[in-house]
Amino acid sequence: MGFEVEVRNVAGAVTALGAAGPHTLVVDRPADAGGGGRGFNGGQLLHLAVAGCVSNDLFREAAKRGMELTRVVITADGGYSGDPAVSTGVCYSVEIEGLATEEELGALVRHVDEIAEIPNSLRAGTGVRLENAIVRSRREATSGI
Repeated sequence: MGFEVEVRNVAGAVTALGAAGPHTLVVDRPADAGGGGRGFNGGQLLHLAVAGCVSNDLFREAAKRGMELTRVVITADGGYSGDPAVSTGVCYSVEIEGLATEEELGALVRHVDEIAEIPNSLRAGTGVRLENAIVRSRREATSGI
């Protein structure tokens, strides 16, 4: 299964629209860092990917076990350091309630931590590479005369 997403800036601004199929979100830099401050930055999206994956997987795996979850809160945190900045790691916490025993809910959380795709991809050091770049100048050509 493959996934393709696209990020396209809006009207020459830093602010961009991220899309995956019919789903969209706003991507931006903070206003004090030269952006419009209107959306998620890349670091937030990385952490959101971890939290979203864990949340989705908790519901998927609970359904497989015949468990009903009534409340799931995932908090992902981490930082960046260096130049260029690199993630120092992602830590996440789970708050979960449901129609099951605490032992069953705890076992579910431990199981999802072992099988969640995004955390496991990061743990395995998923490679990232630039595949293609199309470059076009919009600057007026100057005469050499």
